[in-house]
Amino acid sequence: MTSVHKTARGSAPGPSAPGGGRAGAVTLPTGRRKWRSRAYLFLAPALLMYTAFVIAPWVQAVELSFYDWDGVSPGVWTGLDNYRAVLTDPQLVGSLIHALGFIGFYSVLPIAAGLLLAAVIGRGRRGGNFAFARTVLFLPQIIPLVAVGVIWRGLYAPEGLVNQALRAVGLDSWTRAWLGDFTWAYFAVGLVGSWVMLGLCLVLFQSGIQKIDTSLYEAARIDGAGAVREFFAVTLPGLRAEIAVAVTVTVIAALASFDVVFVTTDGGPGDTTTVPGVLIYRLAFTSGQVGTACALAVVLSLLISLVVLAIARLTRERA
Repeated sequence: MTSVHKTARGSAPGPSAPGGGRAGAVTLPTGRRKWRSRAYLFLAPALLMYTAFVIAPWVQAVELSFYDWDGVSPGVWTGLDNYRAVLTDPQLVGSLIHALGFIGFYSVLPIAAGLLLAAVIGRGRRGGNFAFARTVLFLPQIIPLVAVGVIWRGLYAPEGLVNQALRAVGLDSWTRAWLGDFTWAYFAVGLVGSWVMLGLCLVLFQSGIQKIDTSLYEAARIDGAGAVREFFAVTLPGLRAEIAVAVTVTVIAALASFDVVFVTTDGGPGDTTTVPGVLIYRLAFTSGQVGTACALAVVLSLLISLVVLAIARLTRERA
């Protein structure tokens, strides 16, 4: 009985099979392995940059969070004291609550309004008629958030456009210094976040509507479905993936908000609009509490990661 040898280096060739091949020969995908190794080489520069500017600073922040350090003198080991402060200090806990509250402005409102506008614009595939409106709504995504904050700070000023519009329609009693009002400052800043994220949600949903099979809309209309039923039966299920992306992006923007708040109110009046980003800046560069700032940053990053993982799991289970 003739034995079959593998075609390895140094071994004898086995008997030929019909068609010119060798029976029992093991062909190693050397070309595929070479391309895979080359792919890792192409990814290496980006991975090195990400490690140097994201992972390494985060690891250093974790290390510093266990110290009482003012940024100049030698640090003193404090263990978990900074984390206890983050979870017990009213100001630090309040900033986390404010960031969670911004999810309603940065995520819920823009997604709801974006779905409504995308359904109206995309109904009957007449989206081209709304190109100008779509462009205007998307503008906040290409304008620096610092510039957005400066613009809205002027609009909310006592003599700004918002108060002028209220006076023009006879609502003088509603005029106020919006960004200096302890009751309305948080809502005023939150609405700026809604305006910023609306354009992104609209463009994302409208692109998703374009891939929905038009026969589904035709079938729904043949069955007598109106605009509302058509939206819930066809449009909403077809946008499931886009909604998941929008929720993830907007929630991260809400929890990591800094630019708009810092420029418009700097966390005031009092601490009514203070968010973790602003507080981390104050603690690290104004108060000299670098360890506490790093602990708050670590807690915030973990909170964002947990929320994003929860969103990914929920959307995956429903898909």
